[in-house]
Amino acid sequence: MSTFDERENAFENKYAHDAEMQFKAEARRNKLLGLWAAELMGKSGDEAAAYAKEVVKADFEEAGHEDVVRKVSGDLGGKATDDEIRAKMAELMVVAKAQIMDEV
Repeated sequence: MSTFDERENAFENKYAHDAEMQFKAEARRNKLLGLWAAELMGKSGDEAAAYAKEVVKADFEEAGHEDVVRKVSGDLGGKATDDEIRAKMAELMVVAKAQIMDEV
């Protein structure tokens, strides 16, 4: 195998690893967002965990995270604005990435 092939394989492996880590971080962020929203709605325990799973599943409806914002916003009613939800998502993305890095 030539040096070029080795570099190509290394770049492909890094890209695949980075994509997997981004996916995991987004799923973790959505779970944390779901738990946050569940708390605002007065849910706890199994009910909160089930709601967090619904939020994670909502992210598969379309590309981007607006599907998650719509779901959480609709479920919260007037308890948080879309901008507050987006800000919380940004905050929780940092937390999610840190948690995943601690697990690796």
